[in-house]
Amino acid sequence: MEKEIGKITHWFDKINVAVVKLDGKLSKGDKIKIKKGDEEIEEVVESMQIDHKDVDSAKKRDDVAIKLTQKTKEGASIFLVK
Repeated sequence: MEKEIGKITHWFDKINVAVVKLDGKLSKGDKIKIKKGDEEIEEVVESMQIDHKDVDSAKKRDDVAIKLTQKTKEGASIFLVK
């Protein structure tokens, strides 16, 4: 089961970090799927920051930075995988 929980608003290519505007709750250890067009990748959230401070979880309307292992693009949708 997947639930859309946000969109990537900014992508930092050199450091593989996505800034996500959340529509739901996200926590460290959550499995997410990132979709943009035909591209689809899965990741486990291992590092999250809000305003350059490490956090364990983030809630709706937060802008959270997530470190990823694979490249993605702005505008991609983030889904929580249960």
